[in-house]
Amino acid sequence: MSERVRVRVTGLVQGVGFRYATYREAQRLGLCGWVRNVPDGAVEALFEGDGAILDAMLAWCERGPALARVDSLTIDRSEAEGSFSGFEIAF
Repeated sequence: MSERVRVRVTGLVQGVGFRYATYREAQRLGLCGWVRNVPDGAVEALFEGDGAILDAMLAWCERGPALARVDSLTIDRSEAEGSFSGFEIAF
């Protein structure tokens, strides 16, 4: 069953390759959606895919890439809309 998860990641997550690493991990897992930096220093992402795979992606987001320091995740789950055909870095 396909789900949608919107996540906001705070901490040292900009300037450390977080978006690009998220992009690679989401593609590896076969998820659709996007990831972007936001002006307040956080990173936001929207993922669509199977629930178990989304859980794996969220576990990855709790750690992030090697240079990142994740302080918190805010997670909002909903039903997938199927409006994405791949995963992209949004600007």
